[in-house]
Amino acid sequence: SEEGTKDGRGLSMFIYDKNDGGVTVRRIENKMGIKGSPTCELVFKNAKAELCGSRKLGLIKYVMALMNGARLGIAAQSVGVSEAAYREALSYARDRRQFGKAIIEFPAVFEILSVMKAKLDASRSLLYETTRFVDMYKTYEDIARERSLTAEERAEMKTYSKLADAFTPLSKGLGSEYCNQNAYDAVQIHGGSGFMKDYACERIYRDARITSIYEGTTQLQVVAAIRHVTTGTYLGRIRTYQEEPIAETFASIKEELIAMTARYEAAVEKVTAAKNSEYLDFMARRLVEMAGNIIMSYLMLLDATRNAEFEKSARVYFNMAKAEVAKHADFIDSFNPADVELYKQA
Repeated sequence: SEEGTKDGRGLSMFIYDKNDGGVTVRRIENKMGIKGSPTCELVFKNAKAELCGSRKLGLIKYVMALMNGARLGIAAQSVGVSEAAYREALSYARDRRQFGKAIIEFPAVFEILSVMKAKLDASRSLLYETTRFVDMYKTYEDIARERSLTAEERAEMKTYSKLADAFTPLSKGLGSEYCNQNAYDAVQIHGGSGFMKDYACERIYRDARITSIYEGTTQLQVVAAIRHVTTGTYLGRIRTYQEEPIAETFASIKEELIAMTARYEAAVEKVTAAKNSEYLDFMARRLVEMAGNIIMSYLMLLDATRNAEFEKSARVYFNMAKAEVAKHADFIDSFNPADVELYKQA
């Protein structure tokens, strides 16, 4: 809308009425998955439109607000698909028999199922925590329309808004990756049958793939999340969880989480101290995943403290998270920033 501009500050939002003409559908796309949701490309040719809202806020305010809401929706979709994958895998493993017993009795299978359940429970817990932050700051926004907020309320709204901004890409990014992993494992447990369209896991596998792509790929979620690594938002929240009371039975896990947090802190310090933006971008996903692993471990411990039903998942997830944090920390510890050049493709 602004002549002579080349970046997002020149973009406004517009509303188009299809009755005015000027827009055609090029074609309906033939997609890998989510075939129940038609997708098409729109072609605009001299289409009349009206300004929506204020000029120059189209991208930096309106679309970004829509994207954050949509990303939260995809995080929820990821949990739903992950749940479906787990249920299909569990049901098949209980029914399928080999060598005189159900395959769920074999360690190779029950390990996969237990990790699937842990990833599912952890991603759901992160989703609920994120939506709580969003609900809190949205509630304050609604109150502000009725009356002026107190200084304390404004500060609290700002805190929750910051946490919502930090946790949304974490929930969408990690939740969608776990969704894809669970869909993969569901097919694996079905074996050759999982490759056939007779079984629901084949469709679930295809439907899962979009979750880590649309409304911003996992790589873009990392771009959104990394500033909350470097500014200490995630570390501050981890410290808050650290102060929460947990069941005595999890005391040893909590001690190990404190040690894992120290390794995360050291990794962040090493990467940021180099003052090399390319090196930071290269390590961003590892740092974001470390933060996510620790946060979800704490959330699972808190869930298990309130409800013993989550104890197995909490312990399984912690074992996995501990290995993941160590893997990333070891990689960062031994990595020479100059070696980023080795990864560049001609």
